[in-house]
Amino acid sequence: MKKAFVTIGLFFAVATGFSQEFDKRLTSARTAYASKDFSNARFAMTQMLGILDEAIAKEILKLLPTKLGAMDYKPKEDQLTGGSTGYAGGLFVNRFFGNDPKTASIEIVNNSPFITSINAFLNMPMIGMGDSDQKSVKVQGYKGILRKQVGTDDNKLNFELQIPFNNTLLTLKVNDTTENEITQFANAIPLLKLANVAQ
Repeated sequence: MKKAFVTIGLFFAVATGFSQEFDKRLTSARTAYASKDFSNARFAMTQMLGILDEAIAKEILKLLPTKLGAMDYKPKEDQLTGGSTGYAGGLFVNRFFGNDPKTASIEIVNNSPFITSINAFLNMPMIGMGDSDQKSVKVQGYKGILRKQVGTDDNKLNFELQIPFNNTLLTLKVNDTTENEITQFANAIPLLKLANVAQ
């Protein structure tokens, strides 16, 4: 029920913020559908979904932390797109933190091609048993995969944490870090709120 209210709230935010464009696409879809021009009706509906994806991406950015440990985010480097703006498959959000050599990023993508393989690993841990550089973890009740990489030039540890929410994938990457630190950073991200908005 809560999810439905979030979705309805986002719909009305879109209708207010993007009302002219949204209404234009809705009218085009209705007109095309009424004349049985289903191809153009679908095209107009796809553009409407892109507008919704963009509004959802903006809501997600508002929920993301502006600081991870001592690293501040880089507001000018925030990235977001909706399905109508060129990113295939829906919304994409990216936020960057810190400066070399200590950096981090949070990426949220829906309809990610990696969801299937990540869910397979999480549901059948035997798949990754031979790899000591990755393991299954739980953060705020969500299962994820934690991967460790050793830097080729500096031998410093870099970690990547991927957490799926149904059809949406959150990826947290941190350079020059520890498992404990990336876990602390992940716990600073409001995963439940993101899951509700992203779906």
